[in-house]
Amino acid sequence: MSMSTGMQTNQMAPQASTADLSNETVRTYWEHNPCGASRKLTGDVPELGREWFEQIEEYRYSAEPYIHSVAQFTRHSGKKVLEIGVGAGSDHLQWARAGAECYGVDLTEAAVQITRSRLEMYGLHSELQRADAECLPFPDESFDLVYSWGVIHHSADPAQVIREIKRVLKPNGRFVGMMYGRHSLKVLKTWAWFALGRGKPWRTFSDVIWNNVESKGTKAYTIRELRKLFSEFRQFSAQPILTIYDTRLLPKALCKFIPDDCGWFIAIRAQA
Repeated sequence: MSMSTGMQTNQMAPQASTADLSNETVRTYWEHNPCGASRKLTGDVPELGREWFEQIEEYRYSAEPYIHSVAQFTRHSGKKVLEIGVGAGSDHLQWARAGAECYGVDLTEAAVQITRSRLEMYGLHSELQRADAECLPFPDESFDLVYSWGVIHHSADPAQVIREIKRVLKPNGRFVGMMYGRHSLKVLKTWAWFALGRGKPWRTFSDVIWNNVESKGTKAYTIRELRKLFSEFRQFSAQPILTIYDTRLLPKALCKFIPDDCGWFIAIRAQA
């Protein structure tokens, strides 16, 4: 897919650099906005109750049904699995239900506590802790699988997170996850709103995403850029996924003709 708008779409904007971002800034945002637990989804349902958790889970897998086919939770029974960025615990619960030996880290205490409460409700267990994924608190070659869905691109230094993933994976261990794609309808719509619509068409895709999507410093990538980030892995594959965030507000009759190459999500598999 090509989105030529006269902008620098293949490089990060000058202001989009790790020098302008700390993970404390990222942590503060998500501490107050736990991923997947928005009140818009749960309404007035009491927090941390069974109905609250079930509403969160139902929305997640109705909005992003492809998570199951990408993660393949049930194929990892007995495997030692680390999830980076547990959020509201929906995916972590699936790993535990599947019989994996679960470990989880998150930059926020809120996510750790939500996920711990969720697993306890179902009589399940995971070793959970607050940690910065740029410095994972685990020995080398600890895990069969590292999983991270929509998290790494929020870090101040995603390349360092990926180096840490490679370090803690066992030989031939695998990474499975998702990172945002820059050449997507979601990015184009966001640019149209925050750049074109405000009379600033010179703003790059990267600049708009950095400053206007979720926590400050959010990044989105091309597949070529992701391949470079994972260059220390023996095998790498990436598959764009068209999402509701791309097609929202578009006519349904049109959406069926839009290819996955235009998708906001890029599913990633890599082998150490």
